[in-house]
Amino acid sequence: MADTSSTPDTRTPAQIEADIKRRRETLAETLDEIGVRVHPKTIVGDAKAKVVSHVDNTLGRAYVGANRVVGEVKGQLVTEDGAPRLERIVPVALVVVGVVGLLAFGARRRRG
Repeated sequence: MADTSSTPDTRTPAQIEADIKRRRETLAETLDEIGVRVHPKTIVGDAKAKVVSHVDNTLGRAYVGANRVVGEVKGQLVTEDGAPRLERIVPVALVVVGVVGLLAFGARRRRG
């Protein structure tokens, strides 16, 4: 912005009015934008978007981690050509059946 105290303004009154109008419009747009940014609905919407993004990111990492674990377990229970490794599957199945049986027995004892 020019220093008006030392330099005479050579603009015409129409140019000055046009400049004032343009600056008012710019100021109005800026105020409207500020109003939208600080509106409660905008703030809540931004907060929701951040939470959703964080949850999506967390779920994505959990999915990748679970997928990796499943792949590792599958690698332990199945050969590279897809055949089951019975020497590993049978003990795991027996442990699972035993744990389920103990849980069922404990639940039955608590009821009766």
